[in-house]
Amino acid sequence: MQARIDHLVVAAATLDEGVAWCEATLGVVPGPGGEHPLMGTHNRLLRVATVDYPQAYLEIIAVQPGREPLRTRRWFDLDDESLQASLRSAGPRLIHLVAQVPDARAAVAALAAGGIDAGEVVQASRLTPRGLLEWQITVRADGRRLFRGGLPTLIEWGPVHPAAGMPESGVTLHAVGVRHPELAALRSAHEAIGLQRVSLQAGEPTLHAVLETPRGRVTLPSAGL
Repeated sequence: MQARIDHLVVAAATLDEGVAWCEATLGVVPGPGGEHPLMGTHNRLLRVATVDYPQAYLEIIAVQPGREPLRTRRWFDLDDESLQASLRSAGPRLIHLVAQVPDARAAVAALAAGGIDAGEVVQASRLTPRGLLEWQITVRADGRRLFRGGLPTLIEWGPVHPAAGMPESGVTLHAVGVRHPELAALRSAHEAIGLQRVSLQAGEPTLHAVLETPRGRVTLPSAGL
C-alpha cells in the first residue's frame, strides 16, 4: 500500500468567501470546481502539484445553499456546528487532507486491522466540461474526520484525475505537517496506508501546508481542528 497527498481541504462558510480568501491569501483566483449532489457541497479547485506532490491540488469547499445531502451527514465534519461557527467568525481555513490510494478498500482494511474505522467506500461523481469525473472515497456515517483531521480521508480515482484538466496556477505545495497528541497511533495509521511526505509531531491537533505563491511563501495553518 502506498498513499500520497491528493489534495488539501480548505473549508469556507460560503464558496464566495472561499474564493475571496484564496485571492487575498495566495494571490490567485481558484479555478472552477463543481457540485457534489451526494453531499450537498460545492467547490473550487487550484492545482498545486510539485515533484514531491505530483497530482496535488487545493480544494475550497462549502455547503451548497438549498442543497440537502443524500447521506445523513456531510463529509469533512461540514455539518458540525462548531466548525461552521468558526468558519463564519474567523473565515476559511485548512481543515483536512485527502490521500490518494490505488485501492481504497484495501486501505480501509489495512486501517481496520489496526482498529481504525475509516468508514465505507462510497462511489461519487460530478460533471465537468471534460466529462464525468468519478471516484471512490471513504466516508464515515457520522461524517467525522479521523484524528481530528490528522488522518486523511482516502480517495481512489477513476480513469481521470482532476489535476489533469487544471492549468498551472503559480502556486505549488512544498510541505505538509500534522500535530496530534496521539502521535504513535497516528504514525501507525499513516504507516498502514504507506502515506508519504507528511511530517508528524506531537502536540495539540493542527495541520499546516507550506505553499509557494505569487505572494511569496505562505504557510496555511489549520488553527486547531
